[in-house]
Amino acid sequence: MIDRETVIKVAKLSKLQLTEEEVELFSHQLSDILKFIEKLEELDTEDILPFYELNRQEAPMRDDEPEKGLTREEALANAPQTENGFFVVPRVVSAE
Repeated sequence: MIDRETVIKVAKLSKLQLTEEEVELFSHQLSDILKFIEKLEELDTEDILPFYELNRQEAPMRDDEPEKGLTREEALANAPQTENGFFVVPRVVSAE
């Protein structure tokens, strides 16, 4: 079984806040998933071709023609916050 410390570490790396009940639940669920994967690894797939579906009709393609895009001012016009001609967004990766 995956221990609670591993679940807490993965949750922290994923920026998730888990309750104690969720830590216990995910510990069991992740262990079950890994057991299932181990069971799948027992299958002999040596002579099995990969399955993929062929699209019998090609998707219609259009010519790739360049078009006039937005100016910087137009692109930033509805932005909640800008600085020096760029979008300002919240930091999603910490320096830790």
